[in-house]
Amino acid sequence: MVKIGDIELGEFPLLLAPMEDVSDPPFRAVCKQNGVDLMYTEFISAEGLIREAAKSVQKLDIFEYERPIGIQIFGDREEVMREAAAIADAVGPDLIDINYGCPVKNVACKGAGAGLLRDLPKMQRLTEVIVKTCKRPVTVKTRLGWDENSINIIEAARRLQDAGIQALTIHGRTRAQMYKGQADWTFIAQVKNLPDIKIPIFGNGDIDSPEKALEYRRRYGVDGIMIGRAAIGYPWIFREVKHYMQTGEKLPPPTVKERVETCRQHLDFSIRWKGPKVGVFEMRRHYTNYFRGIANFKEYRTRLVEAATPEAVHAILDEIAEKFAYAELGNQAVAA
Repeated sequence: MVKIGDIELGEFPLLLAPMEDVSDPPFRAVCKQNGVDLMYTEFISAEGLIREAAKSVQKLDIFEYERPIGIQIFGDREEVMREAAAIADAVGPDLIDINYGCPVKNVACKGAGAGLLRDLPKMQRLTEVIVKTCKRPVTVKTRLGWDENSINIIEAARRLQDAGIQALTIHGRTRAQMYKGQADWTFIAQVKNLPDIKIPIFGNGDIDSPEKALEYRRRYGVDGIMIGRAAIGYPWIFREVKHYMQTGEKLPPPTVKERVETCRQHLDFSIRWKGPKVGVFEMRRHYTNYFRGIANFKEYRTRLVEAATPEAVHAILDEIAEKFAYAELGNQAVAA
């Protein structure tokens, strides 16, 4: 049984990665329905939280059905991180996660996110402050190092464990790689196999199929896997991975009917959470993946993206459900 503090996550938990402009409550809702074991909010700016910036504060929204869920924060100033951690902790999540892995320029190059990989003593001090501040378990997500010449994840893992974190997720790329190239899980395995590392180690990077999830579990010995981009518009990845690990058999892909219904649920939650205008707009990034693999779908994808009202989107989804009742998905004709 994998545990973070008193939180029991099962024998091999699947985690949903915190993704900016993706991992909001509507997206998390459909992932939860499909079996994810632990989810995180989008990363939240510590500076934004203490200044009560509307966008940052809204990201604190969590719901009971999402549990267990962690709130992820990022920043580079000790007092700011302390205050932000206290604000996040007071909301009542199951854990607080610190982002030491974001590679984007306006975060990492200002000393936050992956920027802390260039200053491990400071990373450790910030972590100690947050651990002391929070009543709940503190975890960390980070990368292998700043670049290929400064891979320091082993030292980082030891320092973070000494600082009091209760789990560590490692993305198998350096900051310099951004999201390019192939994630190198050998370093993640090295951390997991260190005799002095006692906390759960979760691997992240390039898991996009049940077969790869099982292969990486066996090859690298991690305690669980975090999935990010492969879940965008395809929340079924979690149930497919679980089924394959339990049975060795692949589930059939979701039918067109199921894709439409899940997309509709996602849309409705988005509208309830952010209102009809913003809710419809923010769904546009998901349509391509919800209906990926359906032949002759370009016209409908364009219409979905251009639709401006909930009624218009629902009408198009009705058309899709009817027109593609039997559609080629992969190599298999699937009935709706």
